[in-house]
Amino acid sequence: MIDNVKGLPPVAEKGCRLTALVDSGGLAEVDLSEKEPNFTRRRRLNERRLKSSPDLPENFNVFAADYRHYKKKKPENSTVTDTDDQVQLATSSEVKKVRESLVTCCSHGSISLIGRRREMEDAVAIYPSFFSEGSSRKYDYFGVYDGHGGSRVAHACRDFLHRLVIQQVSEGEDYDGKSINWENVMMESFRKMDEKVNKEGAEMATIGSTAVVAVVGEEEFVVANCGDSRAVLSRAGVAVPLSIDHKPDRPDELDRIENSGGKVINWNGQRVLGVLATSRSIGDMYLKPYVIPDPEVLVSQRSDEDEFLLLASDGLWDVIPNDVACDVTRRCLNGQTFRRCDQQTKSHKRDDQSSEGVKESLAARAASFLAELAIARGSRDNISVIVVDLNRSVCSSTD
Repeated sequence: MIDNVKGLPPVAEKGCRLTALVDSGGLAEVDLSEKEPNFTRRRRLNERRLKSSPDLPENFNVFAADYRHYKKKKPENSTVTDTDDQVQLATSSEVKKVRESLVTCCSHGSISLIGRRREMEDAVAIYPSFFSEGSSRKYDYFGVYDGHGGSRVAHACRDFLHRLVIQQVSEGEDYDGKSINWENVMMESFRKMDEKVNKEGAEMATIGSTAVVAVVGEEEFVVANCGDSRAVLSRAGVAVPLSIDHKPDRPDELDRIENSGGKVINWNGQRVLGVLATSRSIGDMYLKPYVIPDPEVLVSQRSDEDEFLLLASDGLWDVIPNDVACDVTRRCLNGQTFRRCDQQTKSHKRDDQSSEGVKESLAARAASFLAELAIARGSRDNISVIVVDLNRSVCSSTD
C-alpha cells in the first residue's frame, strides 16, 4: 500500500491513495478528494456486496470496494502510458486503442539491479512492436544480456541486436511473405552481433555477454538463448523451461569444447580453460573456437493457457528455481502480493526509466519482487528480470 498521505480530510485520506487493480493490470494513485461525501457511503455499499462472494482472495477485500467504485467513475484526465514497464489507468476508449496497438501481451515490466557486485554489467532491452509482418501481425522484443569482463558488450547487444533481427528478416531470405524462419534469423543475427563486437579489436577481446531473447507475437513466440541466462514460461500453472543453460559441464557442450581442442577446468566451478563459466556467449574473442555465439532457438505457438514469460540473468536463477519464480510471479500478477517499490527504487540502481508519479504495472512489481527475493536468498551477482504477461483471458475480459 502507499503511505504518507498528507493534507487531506480523514475520510478522503483512507481512500484516495489506495492501490487499485485496473483492466490493464496496472496500478495508479486514486484521488477521490472531490468525491468525499459520497465515497464513504458507496464504499460501505460495495463492502456489503463483496461479502456475498466467498471465493475472493484474502487481501482482495482490502481494496476491492474502492476499486469497484473507482472503476465506475474513471477520471476524464486519466492517461495510458504503455512504455517499457509502466501502465496507468485510462478511460475505456483509451484502453481499447492501446490494446489494438499492442496485441502481443497484456503488460510487461523489468528491473536490473547491481546487487552485491562492484560494477553493473547486465542490460535489458524492451522494444514493443519492434517489427510488423504485413499490416496486422506485430512482434515485441525482449532481451536480457549478462556481461562479463565489463558492460560494453551487453550494452552493445541492448542497442543493436534487435536491429540486426529486423535487418535479417527484411533483407534476408528467411521471410517468404507468409512466415519467418526464426531459427535462421536468430542464428545469423547473433553471429553478426558477435562479428560486430569482435571488430572492436583487442580492447574488446576479453569482454563478452550472454543473451536470452524473446520475440513475442500474437500467434507465436520465439526464444533464442546463448549462455546461462534463461527463459521460463508459465503455462496452465506449470513452469516450462524454454532454454537450457550453456554450462561447460553440460555433456554436449563439454564434448563440443573438447572436440575443438579446448579444456574444461574446475577453477571455482567448471570453466572453459579455467576462465569462463559459460560455454556460449557473444564476444570473448580470446576464447574462440571453444566459446561460440550460436544460440539455441525455440519457436512455439501460443496457447490460451499461457500465463506469463520470465527472462532473467543467472543472478536470479542461481538462487531461485523455475517453479518458485513462476509461483511468486503468478501471485504478484494476481494481486496477491504487494511490495513497496518506492524505497527500493531509491536504494538500488535500475535500468527502467520510470517517471515520478507514474506507478508500475503488476508485471514490473513482480520483476522487482523476484530481484529482491534473489538478493535475500544470497545472490551475489547482478540481477536482471523481465516479466511478460501473456494472459489472453485477462486482456479480453477487460475490453
